[in-house]
Amino acid sequence: MDKIFLSKLVFIVAAGASFLFSVYLWFSGSNEQGIFVGIWVPSSLSFGTLMLGGKADE
Repeated sequence: MDKIFLSKLVFIVAAGASFLFSVYLWFSGSNEQGIFVGIWVPSSLSFGTLMLGGKADE
């Protein structure tokens, strides 16, 4: 696997995991914690875009 592809995959998996954890918290009754963890999703994706923005996937 390519290092760039692996880096992109790590950020996508982190965002997906935080989304699933957010949904779990929301439906288990911890609404405020679910919202807080849900904010991590766009933050993780934005950070990944910032870190990998100038790198070409070849």
